[in-house]
Amino acid sequence: MGVAIPAKAGYAANLSTNPGGSPMTRRQTDPLRLLASDERDWLVRVARSQAEPASHVARAKALLAVADGESYTDAAKAAGRRSGEAVSRLVSRFNREGIAAIEPRHGGGPPTVYAEAERERILDEVRRRPHRDRDGTATWSLTTLRRALREAPDGLPEVSTHTIRKTLKEAGFDWQRDRSWCETGVVERKRGGEVVTVVDADAQAKKS
Repeated sequence: MGVAIPAKAGYAANLSTNPGGSPMTRRQTDPLRLLASDERDWLVRVARSQAEPASHVARAKALLAVADGESYTDAAKAAGRRSGEAVSRLVSRFNREGIAAIEPRHGGGPPTVYAEAERERILDEVRRRPHRDRDGTATWSLTTLRRALREAPDGLPEVSTHTIRKTLKEAGFDWQRDRSWCETGVVERKRGGEVVTVVDADAQAKKS
């Protein structure tokens, strides 16, 4: 007697087609690992973004659907895609690479590896107050940072949002409620009509 596999079991079944044309269920060989809280938060932001490339949004939606127990086929539909097999490959890549999986692979040759000078360039950019007219924003997001860094004469023309996010997290930056990136223990306050930077020495000591 056959055993029915729930559509939303922990390993989440994937649907394919048998030679007769009817759907059959195939167990995932590489189930999605448990998402870290910051990974889920980042995927949710990308999935809801109107500024991220459509391909990034679709991959984020697919990963979130699988994480919520959907089959690969249903996850593909939720992301506006047709192929459950593509979602299977995306899940396997996410298990290996994490958030970097939502970006297309580097075309030809090894991926760009940034040294300390390039990482400092990213940090210099995020510490700069964005100019609303020139930068098109009053607060930094990963997408606007990527655009600014790619377009700057002394910038990083191939930098990705994943590299920016990784660099900021390692340097102690967090996504704040005002939807901008802020350094831990560093806040900006309005005093006497001017914006000043206030540093919490205790927070800086804990970070280091």
